[in-house]
Amino acid sequence: MYEFTIIVPVYNEEDNLERVEKELLAYTKIATKKTAVLFVNDGSKDRSQELIEAICTRNKAFYFINFKENRGLSAAIKAGFDHVESPLVGYIDSDLQTAPEDFNLLLEHSDEYELVTGVRSNRKDSFVKNMSSKIANGIRRAFTHDGMDDTGCPLKVIKTENAKRIPMFKGLHRFLPAMILLQNGKVLQVPVQHFPRIAGTAKFGLWNRLLGPLMDCFAYLWMKKKYINYEIKSKG
Repeated sequence: MYEFTIIVPVYNEEDNLERVEKELLAYTKIATKKTAVLFVNDGSKDRSQELIEAICTRNKAFYFINFKENRGLSAAIKAGFDHVESPLVGYIDSDLQTAPEDFNLLLEHSDEYELVTGVRSNRKDSFVKNMSSKIANGIRRAFTHDGMDDTGCPLKVIKTENAKRIPMFKGLHRFLPAMILLQNGKVLQVPVQHFPRIAGTAKFGLWNRLLGPLMDCFAYLWMKKKYINYEIKSKG
């Protein structure tokens, strides 16, 4: 039985997948929890699915979900949450701008916190990307009061029972800490490494990083007002 599952959303990442296999396979050998890897192919139009199937055939701890069509990052993460069976779930982007071994830094705190997220230190992105992300994070914090500096960091560990209770919609992957707080859970951020993208292309532009998240903040406020949270005292 696996204790931790890493979700890897994939969209047209054929040039990265062999490196993803190598890095995640190496991580499973040093992971502090017995770890599985779940690829979620978000309707890729390149050879990503062919490569994913070959990777999963070679590696017992690797498996996949293949979308019929492209549905976006939040949908891929939601599908992963729905299908994992381990007590802990995390995710990492297939561009590997964050390091799988840093999951161990997050897992150190997984008993005490419902969600532990990375904070990318010394980011290796362009000035425009860094500034737009910084502004978007500031806007989000003002709406959600989640105290998080970098919710866009693609390195997170969440207790699966909490992850499965998150009502995902497009863009909500940026609000995962806030949604855990709605469940009266505790969240923590931990500094992690960050690297330049080696292959493939970024899937988010200025609209996705700045204007889109501003609109999502209003969706979050509606969600917060309507969110249903309960604890069962007893059953008979």
